[in-house]
Amino acid sequence: MLSNLTVDSPAVFLLTGIPGLENVQSWLTIPLCTMYMVAVLGNCTILFIIHTEPSLHQPMYYFLSMLALSDLGLSVSTMPTMLSIFLLNSREVNVNSCIAQLYFIHTFSLMESAVLLAMALDRFVAIQQPLRYTSILTDSTVLRIGLAFAVRSAFMVMPTPILLRRLQFCLPNVLSHSFCLHQDVMKLSCSDRRINSILGLFVVVSTMGLDSVLIVLSYILIISTVLGIASREERLKALNTCVSHICAVLIFYVPMIGISMIHRFGKHASPLVHVLMADVYVLVPPVMNPIVYSVKTKQIRRRILLRFHRQRPREEH
Repeated sequence: MLSNLTVDSPAVFLLTGIPGLENVQSWLTIPLCTMYMVAVLGNCTILFIIHTEPSLHQPMYYFLSMLALSDLGLSVSTMPTMLSIFLLNSREVNVNSCIAQLYFIHTFSLMESAVLLAMALDRFVAIQQPLRYTSILTDSTVLRIGLAFAVRSAFMVMPTPILLRRLQFCLPNVLSHSFCLHQDVMKLSCSDRRINSILGLFVVVSTMGLDSVLIVLSYILIISTVLGIASREERLKALNTCVSHICAVLIFYVPMIGISMIHRFGKHASPLVHVLMADVYVLVPPVMNPIVYSVKTKQIRRRILLRFHRQRPREEH
């Protein structure tokens, strides 16, 4: 990918662990590996339960499957470099591999944002038009929405590696995180990077920015609809179906906004703050989303418990 770079460009970048905690970095592999195991097993469990239970073959759970796939993709994208640093103490990453990693990280991040928007629209239709819910969100409609968002995410990030090829990278070639992000790699360039910066801002505003605005508008409409329901119990029941999704939105957007603000305005902040916010951004949503939906969604929780109880007698036997 980088065949047109000058000879002076480094062939590798150096990743950063956690500044100030290098002496205990090996001990951090325990919570790190635990988080990755929870993320992979939790999201795979969600996918398995939804796939094997015909009663969960509904639009809400199809969108939840897309969220689990996005979380799995995000976890797998960051896992190689994170584990190489904390397990093997290997900080070097090939420039081509780094650009490929940042492409997948940003693609799955945009996909997760899009799925959260789809889930907000799903909740609005379910509350606004409960009798026509399944006729509006048919299986084919849900599939088209998922494919459209996947294509949008992949193509919006596609120019990033192409434009990064134009840049010449100079020493020091040290990245700020344990994985590759577009803004971080772009800062190592010693050539004109204005186009990259403008493109990055445009992609964020036209995808995550637009998605977040539409999610807020969806909830304004949801609250307006719920307030029109006469029964207090029915109002609470309707809002309760949105709790898991609200948690997922906060888990994803709060760290994302935090890391964006730090990159833009926190240039004098401690490097530890930058690293921790980035780690929270890529690690916490894949870990917390399956936990939230398993705890707060009665149908998912019940199916998981039933599967567990079915297997226990076999193991004891």
